[in-house]
Amino acid sequence: MNIRIYPSRAHGSVSVPPSKSMAHRLLICAALAKGESRIEGVSDCEDVQATLDSLQAIGAECKIDNNYVIVKGIDFHNRSTAMLPCRESGSTMRFMLPLCLLSGEKYTLVGAPSLLRRPMTPYQNICKEHDFFFEQTESGITVAGRLKATEYTLPGDVSSQFISGMLFALTQVAGESILHILPPFESRSYVLLTMQALSLFGADVEWLDENTLRIVGGKTMRAQTLTVEGDYSGAAFLSALNVFGSDVSVTGLNPESLQGDRIYFEHFASLKSGFATISLANCPDLAPILFALAAAGQGARFTDTKRLKIKESDRAEAMATELRKFGATVEVLENEVIVTPTAFHTPTESLSGHNDHRIVMSLAVLATLTGGTIEGAEAVAKSFPNFFERIASLGIQLEEI
Repeated sequence: MNIRIYPSRAHGSVSVPPSKSMAHRLLICAALAKGESRIEGVSDCEDVQATLDSLQAIGAECKIDNNYVIVKGIDFHNRSTAMLPCRESGSTMRFMLPLCLLSGEKYTLVGAPSLLRRPMTPYQNICKEHDFFFEQTESGITVAGRLKATEYTLPGDVSSQFISGMLFALTQVAGESILHILPPFESRSYVLLTMQALSLFGADVEWLDENTLRIVGGKTMRAQTLTVEGDYSGAAFLSALNVFGSDVSVTGLNPESLQGDRIYFEHFASLKSGFATISLANCPDLAPILFALAAAGQGARFTDTKRLKIKESDRAEAMATELRKFGATVEVLENEVIVTPTAFHTPTESLSGHNDHRIVMSLAVLATLTGGTIEGAEAVAKSFPNFFERIASLGIQLEEI
């Protein structure tokens, strides 16, 4: 799908989509809990659908009705061999893989080529250390083994999803486990979201120090009725319209949320005040929209960017390619990106979405200032399926071509 956007401003009020980060976590906790849970406000985005599909593949009963899901919990220790369809969702694959190491049976997690190119080494190392079966091919990852309560070590600078995945699984293993996180520990806020979700269902996870977690496994988790909170990651794209002169009120956000991307308010302010230096260590998903705003503004230096290579695309290089079409100068270094507006102008060629939802939405926001055509705009379905309908309802002029 190609979308042409015309220079225009947005006005009005818009609600944010539900957080897919919390939807993943609440749905998985519901599957681990005894009884039937009702999770309301579940997004129909592709990533959350991947988690629902995978939970059902492993045996959980999930009844989907409009924007809520009824999940009947299961015993993950007594499941048979299954294939889990993870699509393009890194969260799904990394959250579900340790749960596949509870029964001792073989499980295969399949997904898109782009997903299987993303790092899985931390789990591979755990499987090797504990003599579990781990085999990765171009089409999927097959594992078999039975986790036990003991000490585990994970890197803190690859993806917090590995830490969350182990927390989910170790709450189901009787006994006390210790999870050591090697510094630097990045995206800590996502681990806090996981701990919050587990706590809501009655699991026992606590910090021993800033890089060590204690999990008391084997406690019965109880079914809950909960609502997924609004998504700060998605809200950032809507709020960014205001940087370009729009007047949009973004609603549906929890001011007490633990989501790390809530910091976008501060980063937007920094970018508006002049050339800024911003660390992306704890908010890598904000990188594309921050790059876009810097390119149309006063520029910025972004640090802690190395993990952008292992997202849905190589986000630093992809955004550099597209922002140069606007006349910006973008320098991509090993662990930082420098964006300079230089000769900012309307692009004279089509923009590519690089099959990355956050790049598409960032380019769309930028195009409201200059106009432009985005190829591969359908990638927004991964996290924000009705993004274009939302901004069109606010007055942004666009058409599918």
